[in-house]
Amino acid sequence: MTTQHQDPHFNTVGIIGVGLIGGSLGLALKKAGLVKKVLGTGRTKSNLDTAIEHGSIDYIVDLPELAKQSDLIIVCAPVAQTGDILRGIIADLKTSALIIDVGSTKMDVVQSAKEVLGDKIHQFIPCHPIAGGASHGASAAKVDLFENKQVILCPLLENRTVDIDLIESTWKTIGAKVYKMAAVEHDHLFAAVSHLPHLLSYALMLQIANADDAQKKFVHAGAGFRDFTRIAGSSPEMWTDISLANRVAILKELEAYLHIIEHMKKAIVEEDAKALQKMFQIASDSRNQWQG
Repeated sequence: MTTQHQDPHFNTVGIIGVGLIGGSLGLALKKAGLVKKVLGTGRTKSNLDTAIEHGSIDYIVDLPELAKQSDLIIVCAPVAQTGDILRGIIADLKTSALIIDVGSTKMDVVQSAKEVLGDKIHQFIPCHPIAGGASHGASAAKVDLFENKQVILCPLLENRTVDIDLIESTWKTIGAKVYKMAAVEHDHLFAAVSHLPHLLSYALMLQIANADDAQKKFVHAGAGFRDFTRIAGSSPEMWTDISLANRVAILKELEAYLHIIEHMKKAIVEEDAKALQKMFQIASDSRNQWQG
């Protein structure tokens, strides 16, 4: 990560929702010397106080004041709240300010942004950092969260090239690898490799938790179960929003997954070891060849 020798890209950055992602961004931007002052706002005073203590933000302000002062506004809230947040800042938004988000879906966010911002839409550049963890809140923030992590930019036709370049440079300076794609492609891809895995993890945890002998199963669960269900500890509010926001693509992936499960179930019922091993082999080879 670049250190304090970097000239500031922004005098003031405002973070809306100072949880794991927002808090980590505050820490990373400050360490890299990209900002002089970081403002924060959110729903919970205790969480904002924690963000102050951890150094993620410098001052707690309300939404209008954040908009008045900030050169870069980062929306780190559940995607369903995007419209309301933008309505809360548009009246006080500086004409030179840029807005980015960190949402896991993009088509719904872009639609909300266009509806609210209107002719100011050029100031909004959709982003999605592929970084996170099961823990959330300001106390979970990490200064190196974005190092060697992907960040997807979904630039709009209305965005200025110079602004896109600035945001790309900002992410790269805090260690991220930046990729660009259209919002519709983003939602299609991440329904498969991010949204579906979270649903499956939640479903398995729910299945075990609802079992009559749940406590015994949890006692004897090992590393495989722990790894598979780790992401079931993620924010239920956030993943409810994501599941509904990207429902068309997610439902398509769920159908494909259920189709494969039915094939596996049929092979087990029929004691077809050859068919079962073939499916396992293809999956195993694919996993071993993948460098993720």
